[in-house]
Formats: sequence, structure tokens, C-alpha cells
Amino acid sequence: MSPGGDGRTPVSPRPGGHFLGEGEEKMSNLRDAVGLCLPYGKADSQYETEFEPATGTVWGYFNPRHGVPCYSLGLLKDILEHDQRLVANGGKVEVDGALSQVNYYVTASRTPGIFNVGGDLALFSMLIKAGDRAALAQYARLCIDNIYPRTRAFFSPTLTKIVLVQGDALGGGFECVLASDVIVAEESAQMGLPEILFNLFPGMGACSLLARRIGMRAAEELILSGKIHTAAELHKMGIVDVVATDGQGETAVRNWIAKNAKRRNGIQAVHRARQFIHPVTREELDGIVGLWVDAALRLGERDLKMMGRLVRAQMRRLESRQAAGGGGNVVELPLAEPLAAVGIQLPIAALV
Repeated sequence: MSPGGDGRTPVSPRPGGHFLGEGEEKMSNLRDAVGLCLPYGKADSQYETEFEPATGTVWGYFNPRHGVPCYSLGLLKDILEHDQRLVANGGKVEVDGALSQVNYYVTASRTPGIFNVGGDLALFSMLIKAGDRAALAQYARLCIDNIYPRTRAFFSPTLTKIVLVQGDALGGGFECVLASDVIVAEESAQMGLPEILFNLFPGMGACSLLARRIGMRAAEELILSGKIHTAAELHKMGIVDVVATDGQGETAVRNWIAKNAKRRNGIQAVHRARQFIHPVTREELDGIVGLWVDAALRLGERDLKMMGRLVRAQMRRLESRQAAGGGGNVVELPLAEPLAAVGIQLPIAALV
């Protein structure tokens, strides 16, 4: 039984964690152990959450049950349920029956090599073919219900949002990345917005968030290129903050937290100041997602066929990783290969 008392796997220090005072007197309070994470929340959720008491850090992991690791309705609802409780509790989470203040909120993924590949394209295709505007708009609003509180640090003035990308972050997955204060990506991570490939655009935050990071012109160029970028390329563009060695992402996150602990208050104030200087409003996000729904319903048969090809490419990439055991040291299919196999040629020069 874990210290969280929910029957999940017993907790232990994560990579980069250690027991303070190691080799000295045995600690009387294990909650002071850096890297010791306590599971909390629903055990059957597709969004697994743990709390690290030593630093006040929430670790939230996408853990979809079946199929492509995308933003399915089930995953979106599980994330929203957790985050609404965080907001309702004033930036605190309930662990072991007590409320604990959250200083950092790290978002990551349990799927080896994939952070999140974005919207549920199979669902999109079905709703578009059926002309079901109401259902498509409902899905879109659910995405905004998720991302808007994230852009506002869940309405907590002392919470820093960190994202850890270990693999592919495409479309909506990249939008989640962009909604964070600090972006940590492992060297093999790949991120981009491929929606233009099927004649659409990313409507759940990318336009707003990219424009505020790199300017409107550069944001539009990135969106309209459809390019998939490496972590190093995005770091050079000023999007990724920290590039970590593969397999060392969690360590890099903990190192960033430790390095900046003494100036946490100042850093958080600067992050909140961004919202005053370049505010992202709910009205803006709702307006753009309305444009997205309109554009999606105008897609033709050729566009929907391309969307279907991308779904098959995503499945092929996932299957290749699973067949290889999902380890960090295996040779995997570059993203371009499964796409090319179903007739999609990405406008990119090279991929690892």
C-alpha cells in the first residue's frame, strides 16, 4: 500500500530525487524526501496525479487507456475534473485527507515517446461527415475549458506551470505545452502543428499562445508551415526553455525547481505579469475556436482523407514504439516514416 493509501504502486524517489540527509541520520519525516511522490485522485483516471510534498509539486501524467494518445473526450474530462478541484481549493490539492499548497504543476505523459498528438482526429472526421456542428462545438469548448485555466495558472498567484515533453507533442498537445510557464523538453522530443496538412488550423490556443511567445508573424509562419520541429530548434526560437538529455527530463525539471527556489516569488510574479501585458482572455479563445468549428465544417472529402491518413500514421508510430518495448534506448521510426507510408509528406528538412 502506498503512503497515499489508494492501493497504487508504492512511492519512491523519482529520477533526480533523493532523500535529504542521505547517509546521515534516518529522517523522521519522509515528506521531506525530494522525489518522493504520493499518488492521489481517482485510481482509474486517464490523468494520473502525484504530489511531491518536499517542493509542493503536482505531477500530472496523461495515461490514455486505448488507441492513439490524443485528447479523447475521456482524457479531457478527467483532466478537467482534477483541475477544477485545484481551482476550487484555491491552488491546493487534497492528499491523505489534507489540503496541500501547490507551488509547481508539472504536466507529462506515461506513454513512452509520445506526449500527446492533439485532437481526436477520428472523432473530428466522423462529426464533420455527419455535419454535427453542436457536437463538434461541444468538443471544442471542452478543450477551451481545459486550456483557459491553465493559461491563468489555475487562478493561483503562486503556482508555476511546467511541462515536460518526452516525445511527440503535436496539434493540441503542442498547445498544452505553449500554455505553460516553463517548457522542458528532452532532446528527441518533436513538436509542431500539422493541421494545415488537412486544410485546417490549430484552434484551441496555438494562435494566441504562439503570438505572445514569438510574435504574430513568426507564429503564423510556424502554423502555416506544418513543420515538425526538434527540441533544439524550438529552444533556438525561444519557445523551449530547457533541453534535457533523453531519459533525464524529470531530473531536469527538479534541477530547474531547485536552482530557482530562492527566487520563486519573483519568478512567479513575472509570469503573472505576462497576463497583464499580453492577456489571453476566455473571449479570445472562444472566438477563435468558433472560427475553427466553421473552418472544420467546410473541409472537403480530400481534406478528410488526409486527416484519416494522419490518424493511421499516428497508429503506426505508436505500434512501432510498442513493438520495440517502449524503451528509451530503442531505435524507433522517425515521425516522417509512418507519415510517408500513408502518403503524407511533411514539409521538413530532417527529423531524428
